[in-house]
Amino acid sequence: MNEIKMIPTVALRGLTILPGMVIHFDLSRQISIKAVENAMLGDQKILAVTQHEIEVEHPTREDLYNFGTICIIKQIVRLPKGFMRVLVEGIERAELVELYENGEYLRADAFTFDIEEESIMTPEAKEAAMRYLKDTLMNYSVSGVNISKDSLMHILDVNDLENLIDEIGNNLPLGYREQQQLLEAISLQERLDALSLILTREAEVQKYKAELQKKVHERIDKNQKEYFMREQLKIIREELGDDTTLTDADNWEETVNKLKAPKEVKEKLLKEIRRFRSSMNNTAEMGVIRTYIETMLEMPWDKLSKDSKDLKKAAQVLDEDHYGLTEVKERVIEFLAVRLLTKKGESPILCLVGPPGTGKTSIAKSIARALGRKYVRISLGGIRDEAEIRGHRKTYVGAMPGRIANALRMAGTKNPLILLDEVDKISTDHNRGDTFSALLEVLDSDQNKTFRDHYLEVPLDLSEVMFITTANTTETIPRPLLDRMELIEISSYTENEKEHIAKEHLIPKQIKAHGIGENNLRISDRALFDIIHNYTREAGVRQLERKIGEICRKSARKILEDKDKTVNITERNLEKYLGKKKFTFESANEQDEIGIVTGLAWTSVGGDTLKIEVNSMKGKGEILLTGKLGDVMKESAQAGISYIRSIGSRYDIDENYFAEHDIHVHIPEGAVPKDGPSAGITMATAILSAASKRPVRADLAMTGEITLRGRVLPIGGLKEKLLAAKNAGIKTVLVPEKNERDVEDISTEITKGLEIVFVSSMDQVLKQAFR
Repeated sequence: MNEIKMIPTVALRGLTILPGMVIHFDLSRQISIKAVENAMLGDQKILAVTQHEIEVEHPTREDLYNFGTICIIKQIVRLPKGFMRVLVEGIERAELVELYENGEYLRADAFTFDIEEESIMTPEAKEAAMRYLKDTLMNYSVSGVNISKDSLMHILDVNDLENLIDEIGNNLPLGYREQQQLLEAISLQERLDALSLILTREAEVQKYKAELQKKVHERIDKNQKEYFMREQLKIIREELGDDTTLTDADNWEETVNKLKAPKEVKEKLLKEIRRFRSSMNNTAEMGVIRTYIETMLEMPWDKLSKDSKDLKKAAQVLDEDHYGLTEVKERVIEFLAVRLLTKKGESPILCLVGPPGTGKTSIAKSIARALGRKYVRISLGGIRDEAEIRGHRKTYVGAMPGRIANALRMAGTKNPLILLDEVDKISTDHNRGDTFSALLEVLDSDQNKTFRDHYLEVPLDLSEVMFITTANTTETIPRPLLDRMELIEISSYTENEKEHIAKEHLIPKQIKAHGIGENNLRISDRALFDIIHNYTREAGVRQLERKIGEICRKSARKILEDKDKTVNITERNLEKYLGKKKFTFESANEQDEIGIVTGLAWTSVGGDTLKIEVNSMKGKGEILLTGKLGDVMKESAQAGISYIRSIGSRYDIDENYFAEHDIHVHIPEGAVPKDGPSAGITMATAILSAASKRPVRADLAMTGEITLRGRVLPIGGLKEKLLAAKNAGIKTVLVPEKNERDVEDISTEITKGLEIVFVSSMDQVLKQAFR
């Protein structure tokens, strides 16, 4: 037994090299390439050891087999991307004793074996073993294994047992684990036993494989037989006049010939009908083709509904269904006027944006009624699969058209009104495509003329469709998609608008829904105001409708139990039906106070007032912000403090005041998150009031963002904020000067009784805030 020290080692994946084998393999791991390069600097010998598992990227001693082969490197070739191809010849077996890694490549201690085989087996035993191996090899070769005739003849000509074992192991298409078994068999008898076992097992496997193939061929022949029998049956039925298999195909062809559709659609349908005829022996394929043809024939390729030509009637329908919403109604009437003048105007893509319950979904239905179009609603909330929009390819099991194509099929016309509801709530899943990108083609007037649904596989003209989308916010809608839509903001309803909506729509609707006569329930104006003011706090009217429904339910019970003919709801007995008041609006302070300023905020349920409180106390100049403020409001507070410090001398504030005092800014209702860029001037005014000990006007509210130099920046949600100020009894409201145009668009119903002062700098704000 000879010892070899520190031979470079290569770990092979899925490959075992036997002595006498000449083979090439590719290397990709740097640790293996370095080992080959190091061997080329010496005696050109490496130890090739196979890994137990192919997936292991950085093998250790436990990951390798105990036996490998010492090989001499014949040739190396550099390949692109840092790969190397190595041609080696196996020389002798070796046992792996220890494995080392020096950071660049693997090295190993290995032992080789010198065995005197003649003393172990007699010549007769060797001859018997050779005959047995050759017979087994012949059985193995005739079972269908992939081995060339030349290789087989070469192996059969070998007359030495040891060479025969090596030749069989080297030339047969065995797996690396079987070859490893041969490698680890040290003595000639062990190698003979291992090879005999492998050959016998492989011959049995090939035998069973041949039997399976025979059964498969028999089954295919059976299907062919069934096909010919079906064809004969079809001819017999045709002769008897009782042919039902071709009736559907003939009817489809007749329908296609009469169909008013693009040429490409007709050609596609006729092609599928021919496929249907030729697949009579395949029930599964027939079902797929049948569904596709029927879907295509149901599509409204050239069916149009006529738009209403009466502008006055359209306006009347919109006014009947909805109170207010002037901008939306005007846009629809404008579209209808253009359509009447041009016969084919470009259909607008409107996006109604506003808080929940403001009538976005219901107004789309009213627009369809006003235009005389079919109405289909598609809810997009939670959709995260692109196939929901574009459809699935019909080769998939359970394939179906996308929601857009299906909406056209349901409408039965190519120019319906399709409402894409909650477009801002679409989810994204990178494994299922980009849903927003799929909508880009649908909502782009230049592209949707040839929209392709994956299931239909032909262009679908969506240019005649009027799309209306709804969203609560535009923040989650990607900018490219937003640019393709015409935004119309639907703001919160005022209390007066809610009162009109309740009287004209909600109360009659709920009375009818609960089976109460029109004269059996009366709700006074004051009671209705109390419901709106004290039992609901929302931008829309959903909660208001629920409260009216609650009154109707209890009234229905009272009518049946007490036999009352009429139930009158007044402000006095309202609590009997709805319980205690749920909401109260915070009123303005009764007197001027130091460090307290009323701010205005926008929420998802309308406007609200915020009392911003500031205290200063002896300390180390720390600033404390509480009230669950967001990052934007915290930055506004920091900017306000910096500005106040820069002008402190004007208001007799000592220059060391902020270094010797702690400032605590707090906004009540600490559990409610607050954020937004509109409280800057409010916090700055409150901080200056607390530092200079000057009281702030109690009847004043303000909104606006502040810069470090004291400029006042514009804000959003002005209508809701002014409404909140009015409800709180505020007399004067400070508004950024750049929002003056927004005030002009607000109805006098809201601004009446409010003194709106436009400000552009903090000097103007402070002049109004301090008496």
